[in-house]
Amino acid sequence: MFNKILIANRGEIACRVIKTARRMGIATVAVYSDADRDALHAEMADEKVHIGPAPAAESYLVIDKIVAACKQTGAEAVHPGYGFLSERAAFAQALKDNGIVFIGPNPKAIEAMGDKIESKKFANAAKVSTVPGFLGIIESPEHAVKIADEIGYPGMIKASAGGGGKGMRIAWSAGEVAEGFARAKSEAASSFGDDRVFVEKFIVNPRHIEIQVLGDKHGNVIYLGERECSIQRRNQKVIEEAPSPLLDEATRRKMGEQAVALAKAVGYDSAGTVEFVAGQDRSFFFLEMNTRLQVEHPVTELITGVDLVEQMIRVAAGERLAIRQSDVKLKGWAVESRIYAEDPTRNFLPSVGRLGKYRPPAEGVENGVTVRNDTGVFEGGEISIYYDPMIAKLVTHAPDRAGAIESQARALDRFYIDGIRHNIAFLTALMEHPRWREGRLSTGFIAEEFPDGFAPHSADGEIADRIAAVAAHVDDVLNARKRQISGQMRPPQALQFSRERTVEIGRAHLEVTLEAQDGALVVRFSAGRSHRVVSDWTPAQPVWTGTIDGAPFDAQIRPILNGHQIDHAGVSVEARIYTRREAAFARLMPEKKAADTSKTLLCPMPGLVKTILVGEGQEAKAGDPLCIVEAMKMENVLRAERDVTISKLNAKPGDSLAVDAVIMEFA
Repeated sequence: MFNKILIANRGEIACRVIKTARRMGIATVAVYSDADRDALHAEMADEKVHIGPAPAAESYLVIDKIVAACKQTGAEAVHPGYGFLSERAAFAQALKDNGIVFIGPNPKAIEAMGDKIESKKFANAAKVSTVPGFLGIIESPEHAVKIADEIGYPGMIKASAGGGGKGMRIAWSAGEVAEGFARAKSEAASSFGDDRVFVEKFIVNPRHIEIQVLGDKHGNVIYLGERECSIQRRNQKVIEEAPSPLLDEATRRKMGEQAVALAKAVGYDSAGTVEFVAGQDRSFFFLEMNTRLQVEHPVTELITGVDLVEQMIRVAAGERLAIRQSDVKLKGWAVESRIYAEDPTRNFLPSVGRLGKYRPPAEGVENGVTVRNDTGVFEGGEISIYYDPMIAKLVTHAPDRAGAIESQARALDRFYIDGIRHNIAFLTALMEHPRWREGRLSTGFIAEEFPDGFAPHSADGEIADRIAAVAAHVDDVLNARKRQISGQMRPPQALQFSRERTVEIGRAHLEVTLEAQDGALVVRFSAGRSHRVVSDWTPAQPVWTGTIDGAPFDAQIRPILNGHQIDHAGVSVEARIYTRREAAFARLMPEKKAADTSKTLLCPMPGLVKTILVGEGQEAKAGDPLCIVEAMKMENVLRAERDVTISKLNAKPGDSLAVDAVIMEFA
């Protein structure tokens, strides 16, 4: 076994590998760029080595710098994580040439399966069913359009070296193929240093299901069940689960055996994933093979009890697999949510900045439910513009799917982040969605169910009452604390403090009376309803946890003027608490009108201006592209929302802009 390994990655996956290595008694070395000087993975490792400037192309993607770091520290092996150099055969070969072990598959297997174009050719030769498409290299937009016309629309343009949804576009027409080809090539070049793309048929209403395989250097290969990864946005996974609600045992075995056969055919000798696109009728086609550890590996670990990182390390050290196929048993259900630094209300555009508060839910096992949080950030740390916007992966495991979803929903409600925008409200709304709970999934789920983007749900009916009850409880605790401040003049004993309140939620005004009763607060509504609230919440806690009428309830609370913003299960409301007299005056206050931004194009997220596509005095029609802004390795085309004439350009290519910076003005 190795004495010391280097992790050629950053963020949560680097932290994840360090945890397993530490448990195995293996020393670790972290590498870091200028942007990651104070990053969590660099602090967790036993040693750390600086490898260059913030851009990945000048640090994490430079093979020579990783090799030099190994020699400097005496690291015997390298775990690549995912992304960056993890699927580069040249990296694995460079390590081998320098006497360093690559904790991953052999270079030949990476070459055969890691390149999406070559893997399709190999799968065809091995008589594995594949999606119709053109497997050669496409040199021009015209060539891409010709191919798409031949195989039919919609078509999928994909980067050969791609992953994580980058360098990928769905095209429904010839025009979209031409534009998507240019964007996919550009993103592929900047993200992977390889601008090759290919085109294949896009299967309508598909599901994305992948099989986890594990092989050793002695010819043994097994599969560890499947993962359902159909909940995607912009071809990037958002929620994953294991097992899949679609598959029966016969289909699972058939997919698993096909995945193992493919892995054996290329001499695969590590953890890897064979991805399939599946129809709702359980038909499936080979899509690609990821020759690395997947982002969503924790759900497989929780249902099988197998530490995949440990197995990768043991296999790389030459050990035989201690697990046989008959030993693999799927127990319970696991759900993973990817928590991103992005703004769901602005079409999920990236958000960067400092994590003012970062309070994840407690990890551990309680009442048969496991909560796990894989992260690479900490409170006070920075979310950088240079890398993937993932903050954490929140995973729950329970005896069945309904329990895993319910525990995930509660854990998300307890996950508190401030300082940047994030997608927790969106994830909690997904957990409550009937179609998700029923397992009626497809890769178009988010686009179909949220066609106009995401906006937090408004509170009405029973949920409004419960949020009002929480707001009333918080206000009551704060008032009780104020009355305990020392040195105050006390009113005569005969005077009683009024406990009548008005809770304002949106345009609704709920009249309530508060009553202490046997350790609980009873909130009585003027309409006759009442709720019994029990909680040990204190003003220092950003998450309210307790019970309402005996049922668990969790909510994030943020102070605002005269009340709190309360977030629960995808509902986000401002709840203001007044005495009856204050409420009467509050109703007379004028509403503040939003500023008119119809004559400007604002930068929707912090980013780099790649291209300005119009000039001053030029006319643009609704839908025309105006400029391209790059953030977190993704290119975003900003379009005209209506017919406009550009009167002034306030930015130029190469400018780094803050959110809401004015890019151009319209006449």
